[in-house]
Amino acid sequence: MLLCSACTIFAPDFRKEFKSIYNYIMEITAQQLAAMVNGTVDGDASTVINNYAKIEEATAGCLTFLANPKYTHFVYTTQASAILVSKDFVPEQEVKATLIRVEDPYKTLADLLNFVNSQRPEKRGIEDPIHVGQGTTLPDDVYVGAFAYIGDGVTIGKNVKIYPQVYVGDGVTLGDNVILYPGVKIYHGCRIGNRCIVQGGAIIGGDGFGFAPKEDGTYEKISQVGIVILEDDVEIGANTTIDRATMGATVVKKGAKLDNLIQIAHNVEVGECTVMAAQVGVAGSTKIGKYNMVGGQVGFAGHITVGDKNGIGAQTGVDNSIGSNGKWLGAPVQPAMEFARQVVYLKRLGDMYSDIKDLKKKINN
Repeated sequence: MLLCSACTIFAPDFRKEFKSIYNYIMEITAQQLAAMVNGTVDGDASTVINNYAKIEEATAGCLTFLANPKYTHFVYTTQASAILVSKDFVPEQEVKATLIRVEDPYKTLADLLNFVNSQRPEKRGIEDPIHVGQGTTLPDDVYVGAFAYIGDGVTIGKNVKIYPQVYVGDGVTLGDNVILYPGVKIYHGCRIGNRCIVQGGAIIGGDGFGFAPKEDGTYEKISQVGIVILEDDVEIGANTTIDRATMGATVVKKGAKLDNLIQIAHNVEVGECTVMAAQVGVAGSTKIGKYNMVGGQVGFAGHITVGDKNGIGAQTGVDNSIGSNGKWLGAPVQPAMEFARQVVYLKRLGDMYSDIKDLKKKINN
């Protein structure tokens, strides 16, 4: 049973255990928490949990978790009061903390934190001052923060939250349950799907980088008349930029998650449920498939195609089209195992050079 299901059952009692201290810290016993998440307790079931932290930083009263085996040694030294562990975890020495055994510690903690966050009061109403253009109607359940600018002919769905200093250009469409955090800029004509989240400072729909070289060495700007489409359940990180298409649309498909400081160029397509870590750059007209996992600082050349379900390691330079279901590293991009072998060979170059020098001496003598 996932926590979201458990919350439906236990929420009335669980909410009583919450206290409103800045970040809505919970106070609950290990036994109560285990009951909520369909877990079992090893240790003191009466241990009180009133905060949460990473396993290497936790202090008394904190709940933490173990999901990555390389952090196992912290189980024996952490000051946390309780640790979420998998049901098959076997300690190799004494553990001072109370263990709460669950099917998936990481997922359980994520659901728990989501529930804690859901207890924060929702922003409602319209602050002052704001600008609302002609032909734009604000729904009754909308939140609009101070100094927001909403242009002409904007369509706004249910339960939308537009935080202070957001710019929403003419003709923009916002689906239901969209959240635009402070400083977001949505340029004219762009379409944002249901349940999308755009973090502060992101710019959706700025001009693509289109310039035609002239005979005198200068450049003539090419008008970018397309739009950006974010499909349902997309999240865009802080200060990420997604350029509008020259013609047609730049598209981020449903369920995709983009980290902070990412550049998506004009006419790019990012596939369904693809995730990208910070500082990825995608050049124009590249098509990236679905369920890809892209590490930080990966660069994609323009006009290439990337298949589905790839793992692309940090700082990889994808300079040509690649298929599906691969693990990729290096610049230029290559299969991860080939890259690993090359790294091993490079580390041996010094010794190989010395060996060759010795052989040359022997031959010459």
